[in-house]
Amino acid sequence: MNILHTVLWFLVAIGILVVVHELGHYFAARLAGVKVLRFSVGFGKPLASRRFGRDQTEWSLAALPLGGYVKMLDEREGDVPAAEAHRSFNRASVWRRIGIVAAGPIANFLLAIVFYAALFMHGLPALKPMIGEPPAGTPAARAGLVAGDEIRSVNGNATLTFQDVRLNLLRVGVAGDPIVLGLANGRSVQLDAQPIETGNLERDTLRPLGIVRFDPEIAPVIGKILPDGAAARAGFQPGDRLVSANGQAVANWQAWVEVVRRHPAKPLRIEYERKGQGASLTVVPDAVDEAGQRVGKIGAGPQVDESTLATLMTEVRYGPLDALGQGAVKTWDMSLFTLEMMGRMVMGQVSWKNLSGPLTIADYAGQSATLGWISFVGFLALVSVSLGVLNLLPIPLLDGGHLMYYVAEVFTGRAVSERTMEIGSRIGMALLLLLMSFALFNDLQRLIGG
Repeated sequence: MNILHTVLWFLVAIGILVVVHELGHYFAARLAGVKVLRFSVGFGKPLASRRFGRDQTEWSLAALPLGGYVKMLDEREGDVPAAEAHRSFNRASVWRRIGIVAAGPIANFLLAIVFYAALFMHGLPALKPMIGEPPAGTPAARAGLVAGDEIRSVNGNATLTFQDVRLNLLRVGVAGDPIVLGLANGRSVQLDAQPIETGNLERDTLRPLGIVRFDPEIAPVIGKILPDGAAARAGFQPGDRLVSANGQAVANWQAWVEVVRRHPAKPLRIEYERKGQGASLTVVPDAVDEAGQRVGKIGAGPQVDESTLATLMTEVRYGPLDALGQGAVKTWDMSLFTLEMMGRMVMGQVSWKNLSGPLTIADYAGQSATLGWISFVGFLALVSVSLGVLNLLPIPLLDGGHLMYYVAEVFTGRAVSERTMEIGSRIGMALLLLLMSFALFNDLQRLIGG
């Protein structure tokens, strides 16, 4: 993907999320009667700034775009005129300080609710919760599931789409809980399965359970090609009909996928038809790690006619009030899931390899923007939830760390000493640097490993 495109959409995404977060702090401070000196998007040297408003607040755009801050009047940070001392942050009641600090993460949650509600009102196209034939020997096959079964619930949680199935199975599977599936035909089955492997939750974690997406038989005709994939490098074009691979006839797209998967980094001699004319070329599938197995992929998708696609798709749509309610439910569920995964990382139950940093977020921002506004808004909602949860963690330097101090003040009746906060800041800085190092290392691993 074009690097400039990726960087541009990453900056758009970060800009929206940071501005909303800091506006939460800003408006809460104004409501609490605390004077705001500076509203900055980004850190470091200001690239542009302007003062306006009753308090002549400085609105600034800084050089480093990975965050932002709201600077308030505070007697601990400099001389304050006696006439304005009552508007200092440090003189605000503990409950007002709690409200100001909590407003940033709350703004991110509200943004996610609005985005999810907008998507639900517009209508979300999605795959039906229909499964394909479970591979032999898998828990799904042993439970008697067959191709075409629709999973309507996982442990009592409704699943309207295949994405709902994946999310709920991931949540239950990571916990190692028994898995009970409710089917559209009224049956209920239990999967006798081991806990899901958590080394890399971005891969297809459901395949070991035998839960695979339903794919009707599709003609072996290429529809889409990724610009940086093996198919593009070999010279394939949309509309090419695949005839054989290394002399083996290709009956349908599923057969073609299996051939490619069995040949990671191995050349395949392909006979194909283009506009009625036969030709041949050689493609070397990229080697990709999937569930601990090395498989081949070429970066191409099938050409699917509209009638076939309609049998696979559904649309999740609600009226305005219901959409708002569903947006709140979705935000709550994703917040709990994010917090749960963080907790399991700390406990060692989920690998730290699943922690993502700015490079991965930038990549996803570019990819989601390429797929259209629905994907990009969904991506923004998800990251906004993650940002809200992350900032509420009780780590000094984050909003949650400040809230921890203020809650202690509520119970003890006195403010936490500056010495304690200084030590906490050092510990918080060390923890954040450690997290950032893990995240950046994982990003580089993903880039190197594809």
